[in-house]
This record gives sequence, structure tokens and C-alpha cells, in this order.
Amino acid sequence: MSDLEFLKDAEFELYRQLIYAESGITFTPTNRSILESRLKERLREKGVSSVKVYYDSIKADKEELKGFLDSITTNLTRFFRNQAHFDALEKYVVPEIINKIRKGPSGVIRLWSAGCSTGEEPYTIAMLLNEILPPTWRFEILASDISLKCLMTAKEGFYAESRIVGIPDNYLAKYFDKVNGGYKVHADIQSKIKFDYHNLKNDSQQRNLDIVFCRNVIIYFDEVAQTAVINRFYDSMASKSFLFIGHSESLFGMATKFEFLKTEWATLYQKNV
Repeated sequence: MSDLEFLKDAEFELYRQLIYAESGITFTPTNRSILESRLKERLREKGVSSVKVYYDSIKADKEELKGFLDSITTNLTRFFRNQAHFDALEKYVVPEIINKIRKGPSGVIRLWSAGCSTGEEPYTIAMLLNEILPPTWRFEILASDISLKCLMTAKEGFYAESRIVGIPDNYLAKYFDKVNGGYKVHADIQSKIKFDYHNLKNDSQQRNLDIVFCRNVIIYFDEVAQTAVINRFYDSMASKSFLFIGHSESLFGMATKFEFLKTEWATLYQKNV
């Protein structure tokens, strides 16, 4: 296994091109060590000694390819991460949809949490919407990720005590049960979220979404892949809908139809047609 510490340039290029073609994720010489580390761990798990043999296996086996892509993704998240976004959702976006865009006494807000990791983001959104929506309105959330391992954690809805930092006490009491070693999300909130595997390189087939969250995901793509992902989001969204991306991400200079929107609480983007 020691040869994995010296992944040959030609082998690195094979993996880099395959990963990019299948997911849009870009590996460069700068983050090559991350790929090498994850690859070494994956081969150890599978009992394979050759990087070339494993490359051939993921080329031939789509399920193993999914597992490999799962293993190379970074999944850093937490409840109420970047509070300003949730303030903007509560105080600007939802009132705009209800009072100015739809203008109806009742309705459904459809939302996609893309790159949902272990579920903290969609659960945060679900709790917030459950608190602020009028009784005659309801919501549906699709939460997706390329990591099957993360999706399993998200579907289970169990979080160790160390993972619940940031949840307000009243939310914790209302939406979680304390169980041995941590907290479990209530079933009524879980039922509002559909967790599903999705590779952002592909069309989600979703349409007429009111809100999309895709935060701290496109930073792993190059400009071409970023533009393709953002334009697929645009196609999936309804008129006058809203896009949240990470605070360190930007659509500036990108060939997209989204319009920049600055609110009192946070900046985001809108499909303003």
C-alpha cells in the first residue's frame, strides 16, 4: 500500500479526469493530497493494492463509482450555519413569497437543499418554516447529496450532543427527543423532507421550486461546471424564486440569468422573471 503515497502523475490525471467527468468536482495539484488520502483509505477498505486496478473497477462498476465519489467529498455542516441566511429566509424571502409573489390565502412553498450533507441544513429550514408559516400554508423540502453515507445519517435524524450546537433551546425542546447519546428529530419534521441521492452534474428533473439552498458546494467545481450547475438550478426554479449560495461563493462574472439581491440580513440571488 506504500505506493499510494506516491500516486503517479499519470494516475492522478486519470482519477482527476474521471472525478470531474462524473461529478464536476475539480482536483488540482493544490488539493491532490486530499484525493491521495481518500483513495488510500478506500483501497484499504476494499482490500485492493493497486490504484490502477481500482480505477478499472470504478470505471466498470457504477455502484462502486458512487461509493468512491462519496468517499472523496468533504461534508462540513451544522445546524443554523450562517444565521444571516436564515434571517433573510424568515424576514424577507418567505414574506415576499406569501404577500407579494403568490398573494394567496394558502399555498405550498417548495424548497431544495442541494448538497444537504448529514441533514442539518434541511432540518433547520423545516423547523424554521414550521414556526413562521401561516396555518394555511405548508412546505415541501427535497434534500439531496452525492454521499450515500451522509444521506443515511440525514434520514435517521439522530445527532450526538456535540452536533446540536447552534439549535435554540426552544427548537431543541420542540423538535427533538433526547435519546441515549444524543437527540432524535421528531417524525413530523422528518416527514416534511424527502432525502434523495443526486449528482449535481445531472438535471434533477425538479421544476417550479420557490427556494434553492446550495451552500459551500460549487467551490469544489471549476468555472465551467459551476455555470452548468447554476443554470440547471435556474431551470428548476419558479418565477420570482430565490437562490442561496455560500457566503464565500459568488455568481459574479458567471453567465447566468440570476439577479443579485441584497437584503438587510444577507445577500442572495433571484430568478426575477
